[in-house]
Amino acid sequence: MIKGRDIIIVGIQPWDIQIGSNCKNIAVEFSKHNRVLYVNPPLDRITRLKSRKSERIQKRIAVSKGQISDLEQLDKNLWNLYPKTIIESINWMSSPTLFNFLNRRNSKLFASNIKSAVDRLGFKDYLIFNDSSMFLGLHLKELLQPELYTYYVRDNLIQVPYWAKHGERLEPKTIASADVVVNNSEYYVEYSERFNSNSHMVGQGCDVSMFNDLNNDIPIADEYNSIKSPVVGYVGSLTTLRLDIELLEYIAEQRPKWSIVLVGPEDEDFKRSKLHQLSNVLFLGNKPMNELPSYIKGFDVAINPQVINEITIGNYPRKIDEYLAMGKPIVATRTKAMEMFDDHVYLGESKEDYIALIELALIQHTKAKAETNIKFACTHTWTNSVKDIYKAMEITLNETTWN
Repeated sequence: MIKGRDIIIVGIQPWDIQIGSNCKNIAVEFSKHNRVLYVNPPLDRITRLKSRKSERIQKRIAVSKGQISDLEQLDKNLWNLYPKTIIESINWMSSPTLFNFLNRRNSKLFASNIKSAVDRLGFKDYLIFNDSSMFLGLHLKELLQPELYTYYVRDNLIQVPYWAKHGERLEPKTIASADVVVNNSEYYVEYSERFNSNSHMVGQGCDVSMFNDLNNDIPIADEYNSIKSPVVGYVGSLTTLRLDIELLEYIAEQRPKWSIVLVGPEDEDFKRSKLHQLSNVLFLGNKPMNELPSYIKGFDVAINPQVINEITIGNYPRKIDEYLAMGKPIVATRTKAMEMFDDHVYLGESKEDYIALIELALIQHTKAKAETNIKFACTHTWTNSVKDIYKAMEITLNETTWN
């Protein structure tokens, strides 16, 4: 375990993001034994203009004008930095040469803001942990000279349009520049190792305390009073970027006596899909996070009908841990990242597999299996994941010291 150190965390998600964040969870774990500065991404000029009326952007504008402090203490050992300097919006540029020049300029401004904060906090011999900031992060090792520079891969961002434009050529360089690379799936380890041999699997943390139903004390949502069993359900964002609409349609059409319950916000493709014309498919809408366990509790079988593409193939599915913590039988699409769940989840590769495996799950699931699933999910804590991150960092620090 790394203790008593100063750690700077940079990434692509600000502290005040409205969704769950790996990086924030890791920061909290780091701060239990170290001083941590969590750095928000800097405000760019286009966002300042387009979103200037939003409360979050108003706060950043006030920081840039010196009207409020750029540094907030969140906990005893945890601070959040709002960079003062507004950087240029450059991702739209097609010229790699011009992008590289301005990206380096943006990085210098960003690094200057960070240096100001660490000087005020008295950070010494600090470590940098970079969560997927492949553009601004490319030059931070050189500009800030940390004792250790760690890059974290937990998503296939270069397949996302925004990051793909320049990320396909720049993330490999950022990975190569790191002292150590940590990854949350074996798929990403294989990717990172192409550019940096010091790449490690550190698993994934998940706070399943809210979903832990070992004592069977989570109530079922009232909506299930009018829903026929068996219920085959999914909780999460309903987007064709990650989910297979045709698979869901097939399941609903092949088994009209099953209730297919979908809980979460829909993208436009889902809103226009044939699923809305099928009487046994029920869209329950987006629900507050604290209510989701009650909706999962109503499932007879939980599913994760992922579409296989470059974005999903390596993703660690946090929702699987949530389903497991609820003691539910699960049918999911087989991917490399899902192999670690092989003993606890029914994994399918085709539409026909899903039908057969759901039927199997309905028959085979027992209380003993539910308890085993719950206990397995509870091993995937942020404490355990961060222990593996620490191990990769410590090994690298020791090798650097001896060399």
